[in-house]
Amino acid sequence: MSRSTKQPGGKAAGNSRKTDAGETEGQPSMPYVVLARKYRPHTFEDLIGQDAMVRTLRNAFATGRIAQAYMLTGVRGVGKTTTARILARALNYSKPGEDNGPTLDLAEEGEHCRAIMEGRHMDVMEMDAASHTGIDDIREITDAIRYKPAYARYKVFIIDEVHMLSKAAFNGLLKTLEEPPEHVKFIFATTEVRKVPVTVLSRCQRFDLRRVDADKLIAHFADVAEREGRRIEDEALGLIARAAEGSVRDGLSLLDTAFAHANDAVTAADVRAMLGLGDSARIYDLLEAALRGAPDKALDELGALHADGAEPERVIQDLAEAVHTASRLAVTGDGGGAALSETERERASALAAVIGVPKLARAWQMLLKGLEEVSRAPNALAAAEMVLIRLSHTADLPPPDKLIRELAEPGASPRTNREQKQNESAPTDVPDSSRAETAPPANPVKVESTPVSLKSFEDVAALAGKHRDIKLKLALEENVRLVSFRPGHIELNLLDGAPQDLANQLGNKLKAWTGERWMVSVSDQPGEKTLGEKRREQEATIRAQVEQHPLVRQVFQHFPSAEIVGVEELDTGTAPPPEERNAANSEDGHERLYEHDEAGQGAAKQNGRNAGRD
Repeated sequence: MSRSTKQPGGKAAGNSRKTDAGETEGQPSMPYVVLARKYRPHTFEDLIGQDAMVRTLRNAFATGRIAQAYMLTGVRGVGKTTTARILARALNYSKPGEDNGPTLDLAEEGEHCRAIMEGRHMDVMEMDAASHTGIDDIREITDAIRYKPAYARYKVFIIDEVHMLSKAAFNGLLKTLEEPPEHVKFIFATTEVRKVPVTVLSRCQRFDLRRVDADKLIAHFADVAEREGRRIEDEALGLIARAAEGSVRDGLSLLDTAFAHANDAVTAADVRAMLGLGDSARIYDLLEAALRGAPDKALDELGALHADGAEPERVIQDLAEAVHTASRLAVTGDGGGAALSETERERASALAAVIGVPKLARAWQMLLKGLEEVSRAPNALAAAEMVLIRLSHTADLPPPDKLIRELAEPGASPRTNREQKQNESAPTDVPDSSRAETAPPANPVKVESTPVSLKSFEDVAALAGKHRDIKLKLALEENVRLVSFRPGHIELNLLDGAPQDLANQLGNKLKAWTGERWMVSVSDQPGEKTLGEKRREQEATIRAQVEQHPLVRQVFQHFPSAEIVGVEELDTGTAPPPEERNAANSEDGHERLYEHDEAGQGAAKQNGRNAGRD
């Protein structure tokens, strides 16, 4: 095989012949380039979905307001590294014999353009911060900026994934980044801009690259398919655009896989099989069965999807997306733009019209919770089945607003939708006697609430206890001193530990409990003792009186280890009979003794351990 030479027309000359595969011997076949690299933008006009950034840069270049550093941030695959290379090309753009300065008009290829876009230009240096994180790598950059560019107008340093740099590396870059030489430009790219120190961000002009809309992705993918000579259905393009989630690179990678998956034209079924998605019609059949309260049919649909290769977690995700689409259609009339097929739009609209937004919102919450359970469950299919069973059984629950109305009606009890349908479908030819027995009274009796009368601060604390607001009751008893009290007005002195908003809290709750407005104010005056202190003093006084009672003193003489554990007030003239006294003895040998004084005004309750008894 002889050496081939170049002719002016650009074709190879020499001894060559066709092989069986259609290739030419003596001329190596070109390696395959993936679509994400093959259709990488080379100009700002080729960028899709980043119009705001392009307009800002165009105006800045036109007026000569070119920053010394740029920060490009965004999710994966939206064009950060590509934009950095195009920007480096624009900074160093020139034609042979012409030098009109930096420009964004890159329609014609300049003398540095190809080398810059291929990443092999001497004056445009790219560094991956994920693998060059240390201060030594930054020191190489700071040493290199002292020298002017060899060929181009600017020395451009592109640092990808800049958030991966170490703290020392960032600190070593700060001074150079703030005052770089006029022939140096920095371009940073990152997906985690929050991890970049603010001292670095403040020295850069920042651009947030947006996710690309689904309709623009569909148009771009259709153009790529046409240029590749492949046919693909519009619904398949919509599925790929939705799976890409705004990332052009992810979408092109999926399109590349779809071309390899299908032999001829790419159909929606091919893409669903490739992505592990369930058929949209079957997903809506499954969702409708669950929301109609038919768990048996829903489980059959799930089992069929799983048998066809759909993952349970993905099925739950598809159900959540279907609920979201139906809710958007019900509220805004837009279910997702061009990425939504006509079949999905019709099914979602019908579902929203029948189910309603409240039930769809409830289903959304349950599916989100279920998605978390399915992802963590050891058996994903079993977890998905439980999600569908819960979703089916909640289909009979009335919406919250209807439930509140039913609870507000006197004598009414909330009914499920199934019970309501059964009542509506019940025969109406029921005898009058039986109907009269089961019918509720025509005029239900309304229970009038008794007006609350608060005559003292003790009544206020007791009212808080009645409403089971234990926290407020304890605060009123232990953390405040009463300064003054009159109906409708309370003045308190707050002690340490009292909530700062106790006055407002007490006033609002008294208004809710009594129906009257109460003014609660805070004073610096010392006030009375707390309710807790008063209660403890009263208990100590009564205990001292009980200890001096003759009968109690006799008990202590016979049982020196006895202890008074409490004092109870008894009705006048009444005392427990002897059999009740014996029944009050505890199982562990403790004995409760009731004593009644001569006037019948009080009693002592005393426990003692029967130690040493024969």
